[in-house]
Amino acid sequence: MDFLNPAFWTFVAVIAGIYAIMALGLYVQFSLAGLPNFGHVAFMATAAYVMAILVVRYHVPLAVASIGAIVAAVIVGLLLAGPALRLRADYLAIATIAGGEIVRYLAMNLPELTGGPIGSMGLAGPGNIAMYNQDWLALLNRLTAVLSEASGRAVSRDFTMALLVWTLAGLLMLVFRRMERSPWGRVMKAVREDETAAAAAGKNVFSFKLQALILGAIVGAISGLLLAWQIGIFSPEDFQPTLTFYAYLILILGGLNRLWAIPVGAVLFSVLFSGTRLLNFFPLSLIDSGNRAFLRLFLVGFLLVLFMALRPQGLLGNRKELLLEK
Repeated sequence: MDFLNPAFWTFVAVIAGIYAIMALGLYVQFSLAGLPNFGHVAFMATAAYVMAILVVRYHVPLAVASIGAIVAAVIVGLLLAGPALRLRADYLAIATIAGGEIVRYLAMNLPELTGGPIGSMGLAGPGNIAMYNQDWLALLNRLTAVLSEASGRAVSRDFTMALLVWTLAGLLMLVFRRMERSPWGRVMKAVREDETAAAAAGKNVFSFKLQALILGAIVGAISGLLLAWQIGIFSPEDFQPTLTFYAYLILILGGLNRLWAIPVGAVLFSVLFSGTRLLNFFPLSLIDSGNRAFLRLFLVGFLLVLFMALRPQGLLGNRKELLLEK
């Protein structure tokens, strides 16, 4: 039965880990600093495209291209910060989602640079299929061989990728946990709760907001690189605004303002979103038949709404805190 296929669930574990890292970037911006960034996907798209362009068009080594991609995401964050961080929360949300769409439409309408609507496949020019992740696949293959030899059994490349992604997610959570408990983290929470009071206490509110936005941009860029390496080929359609809302869903499902709930939210969302593809017994067998594939997304949405109705504080959230915030 496909539903019990371990290869599929290993792939889901990889995507869940990448989503967890994506949500960590948003956690710094939204949960810590109170910045409603709805254009988080812009950092992911910028990093993925810059990395692929540098590798394919300019033959830059993947490691150097990846660093350049993260720097490019930081530059996008700085460009966005100038006008956006001086706006109130509702206008900030509108400005950031517009920023995310600007990046996506630029990628779609600059075919000579980005490959246009066909994305990374078109970076090598007409008639050629561009590949940017050979070095990454070679590294994964070497690590997979080492793991297979150490464990005495065959290990898949996706298993190695899942191990790397979740290890990185765990390290990032440890770093953020330490930062959250530091004086820097307490100032961030003060800015989130009442930036006027924080400013009255002598804190540079704009500077702290900028730090949160840039730190989130770096983590978002890392998740964009991991996603690009995992899927192999990407296009502007892979960086739609819905990806940012996935990150918000992960934060909410696990428990808003709960750092260690992010992996729980990422796994829950990934299982709901990906696992429903394989529910092929009646009446769910109707979901992928003909033009009724939209019913799968309806089912996912219904389950998410039901979950939020029954447990609005998330799996690991505190209902009393939620009531106090209201």
